[in-house]
Amino acid sequence: MGNSLFVSALKSRSPRVRASLCVMGLGQLLSRQWVKGLAYLSALAAFVAYMALTGARDIVGFFTLGTVEADPWLGVAGDDSIIMLLRGLLCYVIILAVVALYRSNLRDIMEIEHNGAWGGNAPGFISSVKGYMDRKFYIVALALPVAGVLVFNVIPIVFMILISFTNYGGDIVPPKLVDWTGFDSFRRVLSLSGIKETFFRILGWNVVWALLSTAINYFGGLALALLLNKKCVKRKKFWRMFPILAYAVPGFITLLAFKFLFSYGGPINHYITEAGHSAVGFLDIDAGIKARIIGLGVNAWISIPTSMLLATGILSNMNMNLYEAASIDGAGPWQQFKKITLPFVVFSTTPVLITNFIGNFNNFGIFYFLRGGLYMDGYFLASDTDLLINWLYNLSIDNNYYSIGAAVSLIIFIITSAVSLSVYIRSNAYRKEDTFR
Repeated sequence: MGNSLFVSALKSRSPRVRASLCVMGLGQLLSRQWVKGLAYLSALAAFVAYMALTGARDIVGFFTLGTVEADPWLGVAGDDSIIMLLRGLLCYVIILAVVALYRSNLRDIMEIEHNGAWGGNAPGFISSVKGYMDRKFYIVALALPVAGVLVFNVIPIVFMILISFTNYGGDIVPPKLVDWTGFDSFRRVLSLSGIKETFFRILGWNVVWALLSTAINYFGGLALALLLNKKCVKRKKFWRMFPILAYAVPGFITLLAFKFLFSYGGPINHYITEAGHSAVGFLDIDAGIKARIIGLGVNAWISIPTSMLLATGILSNMNMNLYEAASIDGAGPWQQFKKITLPFVVFSTTPVLITNFIGNFNNFGIFYFLRGGLYMDGYFLASDTDLLINWLYNLSIDNNYYSIGAAVSLIIFIITSAVSLSVYIRSNAYRKEDTFR
């Protein structure tokens, strides 16, 4: 689309189109659209000034990441590699924005030329803005949210990806200069002894955790919703209140409460010692499988109410005639659940189920609050309950292995995005969208 627009502008014989092709906004000025032309021209002048004053230097710094190392003892003010990387990234974002503005300048002047609205026939700035808002209201409405996503989501993600291709971290932090190292961080994660074993151990546990916790939370909420949906259950509002209260309590407070509950000085060990037995280290460094089971249970306590509320809303829209027809045909409760209820609920909640899987895969809080800060033998800066997101935190925040942490973060992103997209595309919710309409 951009190439065809540029080619059309090159082929145009209009002096106004050629003027805007050479200098952004000049064609609008020749068409007597003074405000619009001055706006485009001012943007071009600001961009040229920015590139002359700092932009060109930022682009060079993006590739070199600095050439002069700072020395505080000698008072030498050197280059900050990370700031130079960030400034170079922002420079590229500004260049892309100006390119988009340049394309809009060409599109605008060609539309003016096509409509013959130049000279005295050119519409005023206010009328042009009103016309654009009428035709492209969706762009105006989405401009601010898209800009917010770009600034607060896309740029940090791209910055993290770029960090993974450097040697930033450990002893190499400003004022020392950082260098581009290509895929070295990924090679260290996947091949270096200690880091490699830890990565694959945590990855295996992370996948098992995500699958188990998603299944437990989903089917636990569905079972609770089906139970409370039974006609024989009295005072349904009263019984629904307790799961909602568990959901309403902030998650980190619940996690800290469970951590105290299972600690050596907690009430569970109190009753165990009162019975004449030794205290059990449920969350201790040698807890093993006990800590993982407790994590699954605590996560279920926090997440099942959400699944229950979702399933309750979906079950309220079920067509009860299907159950009556199934009963007449001799289908029992289990067959009705397997053939009618479960397909309908899964079809309606497939996107939510995928979101829950990704959320559980990246569930930072559970083991951070229950068991954070434990490092075990056989693991590189991790424990046997840490997920990849916890290990990433340990590497980056606690131990300054920023490049390795960024590489792990990118691997997490690739895994979760690939799994979620492949599962969703193969699901009936995507392939048979009109089935239950």
